[in-house]
Amino acid sequence: MRKLGFVDWVFALVAVAIVVGGAIALVRPSSGPAHSLHQQAAVAPASHSDGLSEVEGGYRFERVVMPESRGTAVPVAFRILGADGKPVTRFLDNQTKQMHFFVVRDDMHVFRHLHPTLNGDTWHITADLPDGGAYRMFAEFIPMDTKDPRHPVVLGVPFSLAGDTSLVPVPAPDANARTATGYSVTRVDEPAALPLLNERKLRFAIRTPDGAPVESLEPHLGANGHMTGFHTMLLSATHLHPVEPLGAPLINGELTFRSAFAERGEYRLFLEFSHGGRLHTAAVTVAVQ
Repeated sequence: MRKLGFVDWVFALVAVAIVVGGAIALVRPSSGPAHSLHQQAAVAPASHSDGLSEVEGGYRFERVVMPESRGTAVPVAFRILGADGKPVTRFLDNQTKQMHFFVVRDDMHVFRHLHPTLNGDTWHITADLPDGGAYRMFAEFIPMDTKDPRHPVVLGVPFSLAGDTSLVPVPAPDANARTATGYSVTRVDEPAALPLLNERKLRFAIRTPDGAPVESLEPHLGANGHMTGFHTMLLSATHLHPVEPLGAPLINGELTFRSAFAERGEYRLFLEFSHGGRLHTAAVTVAVQ
């Protein structure tokens, strides 16, 4: 057999490098944008996580009036621009509203869910913002030509308010919560930690102030309830969808939501429901691993 010379060894080493490099390319995850988890979550059947940018899906949030100071009726005005740069003024109804608008402070101790009104091509709202600090606002809507009405577009814009700020740490994950109106809300599904990018059903047992299970709920935004979650570090928004149809009795006072989370970490979930002629809000922290 011929003895391998120097050139033969060079070609052999090159061939080995090509084979090894190809194998690595086959098993290595493809690179993508920094928010690739969101892109993967876009195929999840029940939830959508976004609001990290003021531009998404060809739509852009245009600031008109931004909050400048604390107050009980701070004005906010904005436009939603389409891919052609012109204002878009008609969207599909999403739980009875064309536009859902949220404001959260970065410590999750200020949460507002509002519904702006359209004047010409501009959306207007006033918000109760009692304290200073770093905030983020979200505009959530479903385009008329959407291919999946379960996944709204969510545009997020940061802002800050000067002045004294009483920051409070985000509560650790806990199954128990209480509304300001005295209702208790307890998460009863297992396990406590939620899987990343997998659909799960979250079950919450709702009790009246006297401890009785809520037998049924009154309509709120055309459903049994509304839930929005915010990543406590990224401030991305996640919309969760109720399972029980409107008017259906609640077994043992339990209300169920479909969920799918796009990032690891902790989320603060805000559950809104109507009972006894009043709107109640409970906040629960969950961990996603």
